[in-house]
Amino acid sequence: MEVRITDLFDLGKIVDSGQCFRAALLPEGDYRFITGGQVLYIQKCAEETYRVSCDRESWERVWVPYFDLNRSYRDISGQIPEKDTFLRLAAQAGAGIRILRQDPWETLVTFILSQRKSIPAIRAMVELLSQRYGTALQTPRGTLYTFPTVQQLERAGLEDYIACKAGYRAPYLCDAVCQVLSGRLDLERIAALPDGALIDALEGVRGVGVKVANCVALFAYGRTACAPVDTWIKKIIQREYRGRDPFGRYGAAAGIMQQYFFYYAQSHKEETA
Repeated sequence: MEVRITDLFDLGKIVDSGQCFRAALLPEGDYRFITGGQVLYIQKCAEETYRVSCDRESWERVWVPYFDLNRSYRDISGQIPEKDTFLRLAAQAGAGIRILRQDPWETLVTFILSQRKSIPAIRAMVELLSQRYGTALQTPRGTLYTFPTVQQLERAGLEDYIACKAGYRAPYLCDAVCQVLSGRLDLERIAALPDGALIDALEGVRGVGVKVANCVALFAYGRTACAPVDTWIKKIIQREYRGRDPFGRYGAAAGIMQQYFFYYAQSHKEETA
């Protein structure tokens, strides 16, 4: 099936944006995305036209929200004033990135794992967890595995997570599983909380600090006013903005601006070091 996407949309930049760890560019030239039990193969075949592996109902129900396609990123980029020269440059470089609406449980676990790890290492850990504890999915390209649910991880322990290369993060995963299974952290209920309370609830998990909590709020709950700040972003803020927060002025688009910062920092490491 073919679909039209008229807004800014770049599959390669989305995969490289550091917000999801199972999306991939395949040797055939198309891209694969996995969310829950859904798998999408997607390839650009003409300007604003993409070939997708799902039917129309699944595209509208699952993938339009996943790619945040009901929001105009072109309009958001147009809000950047000319005097903010760095952000205009970053937004131009990152044009086509979109904030993915991911599963809260998967996002919480993967960003716990992401701490002090490179993106390839995070992807390897996530795949190990999925292969060992997820559900097998048969696709035209072979067998894939869903990200394990909290119930599927109920019997996994510290040594199991260490075997998946989690290292010092293994106790954090144990705590996350325990809190969600016990109901102390209800990932559906907290979706109704305002941003600050949502972040506070997420920070109740061992090993989840303000940066990881903001990542989960942004990438799982669609809280685009949340702007996670890591080491790269801090360096840019110090150098380009004299240490002053540049995101607050953008309100509900702050997290989108942050993604432009992050992508630019990662793709121009020598310039932003």
